[in-house]
Amino acid sequence: MNHIPASAPVTGFKAVDVTQDGPVLRVLLDPHGTDPTLSTAVVDDLLALLDSLHDRPDLRVLVLSSAGPDFCSGADRTEYEAALGDASLRRLLDKAQRLCRALEECHAVTVARLHGKVIGAGLALAAYCDLRAGADDCRFRMPEVGLGLPPAWGGAMGRLIAEAGAARIRELMLTCDVFDAETAHRLGLLHKSVPLDRLDHAVDGWTRSLARRSPEALVLTKRMLTGYARAHRTADIALLDAHLLSSHLGQVAARRPAG
Repeated sequence: MNHIPASAPVTGFKAVDVTQDGPVLRVLLDPHGTDPTLSTAVVDDLLALLDSLHDRPDLRVLVLSSAGPDFCSGADRTEYEAALGDASLRRLLDKAQRLCRALEECHAVTVARLHGKVIGAGLALAAYCDLRAGADDCRFRMPEVGLGLPPAWGGAMGRLIAEAGAARIRELMLTCDVFDAETAHRLGLLHKSVPLDRLDHAVDGWTRSLARRSPEALVLTKRMLTGYARAHRTADIALLDAHLLSSHLGQVAARRPAG
């Protein structure tokens, strides 16, 4: 990818909008405010973008946000239902896991700018970002158990437990309770909780500070933090999550009556 001048749109993506502002890349989910789900098109765009960053050491920060009323309402269930009993289901789930791993391993510091609903796969995506700021209108939920599914999207359970602690994540996953920004901040799922009209100010404060740091120091520090965090997940079975979830969904499809 060629050098892009400040505040320039990055083309080549269909489901997300990407703009570069110096060393900061801003990625906008749901750019038209019409579909807050993590569809396959969105996941594909994010994977392609993160893969392209290997050749962009000049980029230091990636900000992930949404133009719609909600950050993300979760995975696109219609796509998963359409793929039941098909080999494409495993591919969908593998892509989710690759996306979360790519976020965790990206050399740029990743920042989640959260507002409105942050549900299921949307929370998993945010959890894999290095820094998370949320508006006080945020409403979080892990609804999978209530839908009859294991919470396995992206292999995020280990990451969530590492970020917020096993006891509280266990409660929130099993009860599927909605929780607010204040609770998320107390748990460590948010680093900052601010009024909606101060959200951009909070995120920009981070990006300005990070943009002044040594790129080498940022990359090394992020990799050290990732390494230590993974060391605490010595029994991490996240690599199995896509297989477990696709197997479960396949069994559900098999039990459905014909016709």
